[in-house]
Amino acid sequence: MKFPSFILAAALVFPLICPAAHAAEPRSDTLLDTGWHFLRADVEGAAQPVFDDSNWQTVTVPHTWNAQDGQDGSDYYRGPGWYRHTFGVPATAEGRRVFLRFEGASTVTEVYVNGQLAGEHRGGFGAFCLEITHLLKFGPANEAAKPSPLNVLAVRVNNAWRDDLAPLGGDFTVFGGLYRPVHLIVTSDLCLSPLDHGSSGVTLLPANINDQSADVAIQALVSNGTTLANDATLVTTILDASGQTVATASESVSVPVGITTQEIQQVNLSHPHLWNGRADPYLYKVVVELRQGDAVIDRVEQPLGLRNIRVDKTGFYLNGKLCRLRGVDAHQDRLDKGWAISDADQKEDIDLILEMGANSIRAAHYQHSETFYRLCDETGLLVWAELPQVNFVGGDAFEENSRSQLLDLIRQNINHPCIFAWSLSNELRQPSPDPDPILLDLNKLAHGEDPTRPTIEAAYINIWPSVNRIPDLLGINLYPGWYRGDVNAMGADLDKCASWGRGQGFCVSEYGAGASIDQHEAHPSQPKPTGTWHPEEWQAIVHEHDWAAIRARPFAWGSFLWNMFDFSSAHRREGDTPGRNDKGLVTYDRKIRKDAFYFYKANWSDEPFVYLTDRRFTERTEAATDVKIYSNCDRVELTVNGVPQGVRTGDDEHVFRWTGLMLQPGKNLVAATADRNGQHCTDDCTWILASAPQTK
Repeated sequence: MKFPSFILAAALVFPLICPAAHAAEPRSDTLLDTGWHFLRADVEGAAQPVFDDSNWQTVTVPHTWNAQDGQDGSDYYRGPGWYRHTFGVPATAEGRRVFLRFEGASTVTEVYVNGQLAGEHRGGFGAFCLEITHLLKFGPANEAAKPSPLNVLAVRVNNAWRDDLAPLGGDFTVFGGLYRPVHLIVTSDLCLSPLDHGSSGVTLLPANINDQSADVAIQALVSNGTTLANDATLVTTILDASGQTVATASESVSVPVGITTQEIQQVNLSHPHLWNGRADPYLYKVVVELRQGDAVIDRVEQPLGLRNIRVDKTGFYLNGKLCRLRGVDAHQDRLDKGWAISDADQKEDIDLILEMGANSIRAAHYQHSETFYRLCDETGLLVWAELPQVNFVGGDAFEENSRSQLLDLIRQNINHPCIFAWSLSNELRQPSPDPDPILLDLNKLAHGEDPTRPTIEAAYINIWPSVNRIPDLLGINLYPGWYRGDVNAMGADLDKCASWGRGQGFCVSEYGAGASIDQHEAHPSQPKPTGTWHPEEWQAIVHEHDWAAIRARPFAWGSFLWNMFDFSSAHRREGDTPGRNDKGLVTYDRKIRKDAFYFYKANWSDEPFVYLTDRRFTERTEAATDVKIYSNCDRVELTVNGVPQGVRTGDDEHVFRWTGLMLQPGKNLVAATADRNGQHCTDDCTWILASAPQTK
């Protein structure tokens, strides 16, 4: 067969996968990140090896095709796109097993290898893994004689809305594409299976945890891909943070032909070091190996954090101690990147959340990345993990897919100690079809999969109250001062909701207001949420009132402000940017922390600082002005143009105020100083008093 010139040229570009692999080695894991060709359209024949994609766009993965139209308020593209990638596999990998693992693709994905369908996945947020051993061409025995034949990987991804696939609703852009990494994994013929809903094949179930002892059950899926029964030794080693072995288990396993067996080992840790949130996010490492003789033929590592979580009407308890959750909600998209974000992007997000002093995150409204959960494990941020069941449910096929996506979520992430609950839905609100049966089924499924964590949901006021009684825990989305009620209504709303939590109390799963960093008003009145005027000052006022009400009511065991970051919502036409939800405390590009960010930092963080609000309200038309400062210091001194304006002590929410100060025409330097624990803190900004009246 004569191959097109672009395929022959590719042999010079693409390296061999796993060139050193041989039968006695543990697995290899290669990122397929470069050398992809992409077309944002459906095209006949794109799955076939002999197909000319030379005029397609060259992209790297992670990739989304909605990076621009998904954020600019346009009618963004929701439909199919194709990716193609070419790679070689050396002869040394023959006799081993080869898998493709996709960390996330949105939302329906068909995978073809050398023209043959390898599998399909429906769901935009969970990982999935396919075995492709039987579809591959392996290199010749003598690699020097001629190059390895090329294998053609073709992937069709489609982010079109479907009535059988969650999410059916949602105030966020559903970005399409291969937006998380793609891996090519090579293992021994007997391996720890990566095929169980894309999980590691190793499940850790800690129990009976206290300062004196902890039991850990290790469930390992051992898969035999050979034509003969295969024997090995399954060895589990638990290492502490310094790399010292603290527990081991070993057993012989015999796996029949073509079968995956579940092997269970039990270990006990004496005087365990507990994972204690941000105060002490201590992690063990569990190493599970398959051995034949002295050779390790497969190996998987997983994090282990030992902690107890309990929630009742008196509060949220971590390791037996009351722990009020001070949390944020967060989406995963970024300016000009959509969902195709890097590990560095995610670390920056976590660092900003830590800087503000939060101790928990609601990962809305879908399964987030493996990197995200790992960073939360390592930094001690408690996580509400969520199923993408937003606003509406569907019929029979929809229910089956929701079960599958919940299994993706739990089996892939059960070993992360940061996760404290599995969320089943957000703001279910329709009378038909009745959402109760599917929620009851998912609640039972979650408890069967993971008996160690509660279920939870986020409800909007009391639209469909029967649903609120199904999960173990309840979150309520409240927006006084924005979508409903006045800015002082949070306290009354919380008191009204106090009985909704099935005796377990409840948390506030969303609250907040929009804000543009380019819109300012000295004495703002409540704006229209759907309007184009979202002054930054109003967002700060809403959060001041809301947090004061939440803080004063201990029966609300936690709160999650909406939202940590501005994010894309393609249908929105409000604020200063079409397609943008501007309720974030940090701008979409992560460059600017809004005033409300520093309000929470003053209340939640121990890092000494002082911050002048209204700093971007530089052009002034009124000489008389008020000054508001956020600080976690006890006393703050203010000067205007070098003239002392007195010292203030903050209120219970760490807000410092001066009223009726006079600005002079032209530039005015406003400066604040404070001290805490021997650390001197300063901040300043410049306001310009002009004579012309300001207009909106």
